[in-house]
Amino acid sequence: METVGLVQPYQARKRYVCPGCHGVIEAGEGHLVVVPEHNPDLRRHWHRACWHRERRRRHGREA
Repeated sequence: METVGLVQPYQARKRYVCPGCHGVIEAGEGHLVVVPEHNPDLRRHWHRACWHRERRRRHGREA
C-alpha cells in the first residue's frame, strides 16, 4: 500500500525523472508523489498518466 499525493505546479520546485516512462518532470509541472507505506525512503515522483497506467498494470489490467 502507498500514499499518493498531488504536487501542484507551484509546489514543484525540482526536476524529477518519472519511473514509469523515464521522462523528465520539470520544475513547475504538476505531478504525483507516491510514498510506500512501510518504506517512505522509496518515494517517487510520477507523471499522473504514468501512475494511473502503473496502477492498472498492478491490478492485472492492460494499459
